Amino acid sequence: MLIDTTSDLAPKGDWTIPQRWEHFSAEEHRVWDLLFARQAQLLAGRSVRAFEEGLETLKLSERGIPNFDELNERLFARTGWTVVSVPGLVPDDIFFEHLSHRRFPAGNFIRSAEQLDYLEEPDVFHDVFGHVPLLALPAVADFMQALGQEGLNALACGAMDRLARLYWYSVEFGLAREDGRLKIYGAGILSSFGESRFALASETPQRLPFDMRRILRTRYKSDAFQQSYFVIDSFDDLLARMLRDPLEPLYAELALLPDYEPGAAVALSATSR
Repeated sequence: MLIDTTSDLAPKGDWTIPQRWEHFSAEEHRVWDLLFARQAQLLAGRSVRAFEEGLETLKLSERGIPNFDELNERLFARTGWTVVSVPGLVPDDIFFEHLSHRRFPAGNFIRSAEQLDYLEEPDVFHDVFGHVPLLALPAVADFMQALGQEGLNALACGAMDRLARLYWYSVEFGLAREDGRLKIYGAGILSSFGESRFALASETPQRLPFDMRRILRTRYKSDAFQQSYFVIDSFDDLLARMLRDPLEPLYAELALLPDYEPGAAVALSATSR
């Protein structure tokens, strides 16, 4: 996305820009409402309870694109997080720096009505509907901050490709086991009309227990439904793994081992070797 660096919407050093909520058009608010209504209906019984509770707590069901000033009052009171506007995708160092300070960058634009089912670059619907409700849960809020710091560490030691896989297979495309059933918590699935059905119903993909070594060795594709999903037992367990197991030694260990392709039929025990 091209940005006029002379305008008042030019990004700051941290890539943030004013949301200027009043400048969203009636059509843009209508697209949000359409996306919200069909995803909320589709996800009933498919998403983790914390996601549904976050939608309610943060009042995201109110009509129109959320006003970040109002949203942040509710979110900060819960977990100390805020949502900041950015023009689009931001550099890795900027993104993880925001996360490490409990700020979630959200694209300050929304897809058109002709792009309801797919948009390559994450927009405000993906970023806010998909990610923000779970930030109202303390365990997820703490995990995301820890992941931000890990991202900065990975950049420093040249292992961003590994850390990106953890982010991808948890934050974006993670599944959880809840009350004996598989549920969705990854934002990339929650905000996708097609993948929110595919992830739980299709017989094609693998659904594997969460395994850090396997995840860090597994490549992913950003332009297709996933062929591997990793399943957590709880958000508290996910946070505990992040805080307990330092990743930097794993980066060095796994650098000597081959990567796995998405959907590769590999025994889980192999990831412990």
